[in-house]
Amino acid sequence: MKNILTKANSRVTVAWAAGLLAGAGLISSLLGLFRERLILANFGVGSEVDAYKAAFTVPDFMFFILVSGAFSVTFIPVFTQRIVAGNKKSAWKLTSSVLNFLAIVTAIASILIVIFAEPLIKYLIAPGFDQYTTQLAVDMMRIIAINPFLFAISSVLTSIQQAYGRFFFYSLAPSLYSIGIIFGILFLSPHFGIQGVAYGVAIGSVVQLIASIVGMSGIGFKYTGKIFWKHKGFRKVLELLPPRSFDQGIDYFHTLVEVNLASRLSAGMVTAYQTAFTLHWVPITLIGVAISTASFPKLSERISNNRPDLFKKDFLKMLRAIIWLALPTVVIAYFARGYLVRLLVAEGNPTIATLLGLLSVAIFFRAIFHLVTRAFYAQQNTLTPLYVSAIGIPVIIFVAAYLSSPERYGVYGLAIAQSAVAVFEVTMLLSILSRQLGGLFTKSYINALVKMVSATGITSFVIYMLIAYIFPLQATDVGFFALAPKFLLIIVLSLMTYVFVSSLFKLEEAKPIVNQLKQTMFKTLKLS
Repeated sequence: MKNILTKANSRVTVAWAAGLLAGAGLISSLLGLFRERLILANFGVGSEVDAYKAAFTVPDFMFFILVSGAFSVTFIPVFTQRIVAGNKKSAWKLTSSVLNFLAIVTAIASILIVIFAEPLIKYLIAPGFDQYTTQLAVDMMRIIAINPFLFAISSVLTSIQQAYGRFFFYSLAPSLYSIGIIFGILFLSPHFGIQGVAYGVAIGSVVQLIASIVGMSGIGFKYTGKIFWKHKGFRKVLELLPPRSFDQGIDYFHTLVEVNLASRLSAGMVTAYQTAFTLHWVPITLIGVAISTASFPKLSERISNNRPDLFKKDFLKMLRAIIWLALPTVVIAYFARGYLVRLLVAEGNPTIATLLGLLSVAIFFRAIFHLVTRAFYAQQNTLTPLYVSAIGIPVIIFVAAYLSSPERYGVYGLAIAQSAVAVFEVTMLLSILSRQLGGLFTKSYINALVKMVSATGITSFVIYMLIAYIFPLQATDVGFFALAPKFLLIIVLSLMTYVFVSSLFKLEEAKPIVNQLKQTMFKTLKLS
């Protein structure tokens, strides 16, 4: 058992970390999609699932504004400075202070959510719900209110592990969370209805925390049950935290507005939009979140070592990788959206499919967004992303409210606004970062991006032909086993086309894949 923990907690390179996070993200995403399929199969696209989705809003908002990415991107650079300098005593004082501080703050937040759940749902989150749906959402929100507290502790522990280059238990946590919810669906909901799913959420949060604690094995963390208010590192984190927290809060406030607006439409629209949003978020997690999370400690280390040249080089390399991976993903999500929706909703759902098509633009820009923001946070600059969000989000909220009115685009207006804000924020942040680093895109870099877009165009034509003429979606294509073979074949053929064309264009991102295929084929022929 000790050897297993040692191997799991070993330090890995950025490439290995990105691969590990992407692989774990894929498993987590598949479990998440399976979870969503079970929920929709058991409760349908209707008011009960609307209530379940609405119950998450305030607990998630409190977690995002108090912890989430706000904590990791402010804590890791400050913590890394002390580890690089060999000052572990200061690093553990910093960690204990932050851990205790966040535990107290999130515990208070969780208690307040329990007390004020009813007015929050009735007047702020979902004023369009009927009385039954409102009460159901209130009851589940009180169960899920424990999440901010448990997630806060987990986030501190996993951030330490990330700073040390350990990603195994960090990557495992989301899957365990989904397993807890699946347990609630299968074993608790038959007795408690959809509230059983909420109990599963709480169980998943506890299991995720346990995994985070196990991941601390061998680090040598020395916990102190007090807050060192005069500690310079702790004060630095507190200084950096408010802008990033406010930035996170502004971004998630948009989600609250979306639920509010969708609740005013017909029953099931909250579920339809949230389902499409979940589908579009899967590739963002697998590509943007995985690569940016894996590269963030290294970017922070470059700044700590006063090497802006290597910082810029690493950033551009990761950006190219994200763009190369995201482009074919966007066209697959767009053209194969009917397949994707039927994997969750057996009979299909045109509303969800259309929403996913509109959100496909956001996939590309949100994948980039996670890396670009971390480039600022690695420099301990949390204000610039905040200013960009402060400008963009209020405008997008107004646009969403305008477009989502029943006489205009209804729920589709929310997806249009979501994609628009993704384009705006990434464009602004890249422009600012380019000026700070003395330019980002050289002629050769732009030439590579043009080749990627060209390869994507050819791949788009292949995907369209596959779906329109060779593997069209039939009314009889219902169920996983009927859909999965065709869908997987479409993905494989599309990605093979993309890699092949990228190789012809001499894009360096395709070389490792092509070389591995050649080695595999050579070994097979040699064995034959």
